[in-house]
Amino acid sequence: MVTAPTPLEERLRALAGAVPDPELPMITLAELGVLRGLRVTGPGRVEVELTPTYTGCPAVEAMSADIERVLHEHGQAEVSVHTVLSPAWSTDDITAEGRRKLAASGIAPPRPGPLAGGPVALELGPTRLAAEPVRCPHCGSPDTTLLSRFSSTACKALRRCEACREPFDHFKEL
Repeated sequence: MVTAPTPLEERLRALAGAVPDPELPMITLAELGVLRGLRVTGPGRVEVELTPTYTGCPAVEAMSADIERVLHEHGQAEVSVHTVLSPAWSTDDITAEGRRKLAASGIAPPRPGPLAGGPVALELGPTRLAAEPVRCPHCGSPDTTLLSRFSSTACKALRRCEACREPFDHFKEL
């Protein structure tokens, strides 16, 4: 049975959700969609559920430590952060505000797609999702070229806009 969160749980979830992502500090863990749950298990005791953007993501340790620090600073003596892999995180979990912030900081947000809840088709070699081109976050042109499948983090690719010639990161769809 699912119970409604208490006012304390809501406040603590807002605090944990406001923690910036260590690799994308312009967006919060709530905006990234990786904060999955929080419950108070006793006086001063909190359990948090966190889903990494992909299995083995090195940032999950920093996220956990930052959540623990923030909740300790707000009176929670025992904070336990658990990694939850199911349901898997998807780029569909990024909020509209998170997508806006990514674009405003020069990172093309992931394209919306029919990825949620269904199988993900994998193809070898350079591909584009047929639904929508990757648009340049600087000028908005859809005429972009993949330079590298990996950029500053494994979850981003490096692209260049053919219109304004600026390179940019693209948060890959999962």
